[in-house]
Amino acid sequence: MDPSASASLVVRSPRQTVSLLRSRRPQFGRPERERGRERNPPRRGREASGPKPSEVYGFVGSITVVTATAVYLAWAYAPEPALRSLGITYYPTKYWALAVPSLAMVALALSLLAYLGSNFVATPPPTSFSTIFDEYSRERPGAAAAVHVDAATAQGDEEEEEAERPIEPISDISIHHINNLMFGDH
Repeated sequence: MDPSASASLVVRSPRQTVSLLRSRRPQFGRPERERGRERNPPRRGREASGPKPSEVYGFVGSITVVTATAVYLAWAYAPEPALRSLGITYYPTKYWALAVPSLAMVALALSLLAYLGSNFVATPPPTSFSTIFDEYSRERPGAAAAVHVDAATAQGDEEEEEAERPIEPISDISIHHINNLMFGDH
């Protein structure tokens, strides 16, 4: 195997891979010095990079919410003659000032009840075996061959083997083991 092939088989982080791809990408029709300048522009503090889009959207969103709340409260609490004197003649009736928030609260409460109801419908009954086993259940390897020994011997052996034992793969605890722990051997 040649050295270039073995170098390409090295596992790299995604950040290293992207930087290597950018450096290998051919850029035709531009001199070498322009390519280097565009790839690494000089930065002078936070002002050079500009605000983040999430900051801009957050600022615009907060200003919009404050303005909409102020307009809603002015429309809801101002008497109709005061609005007409300001030249505002086209607006919904005051009924909607109470109806929209009331309908929104009822819709929220009903959606929460529908969500709870759908969870109750999707949950199997407690007597169903699907609460114990399903297609994703994993039995612990070697669980059937487990040998029961007294606690003192088991603790001494366990301390010696702790450093050598690998981490077991993730698995479910069998219902027989749970019953044995909860109710003992009967």
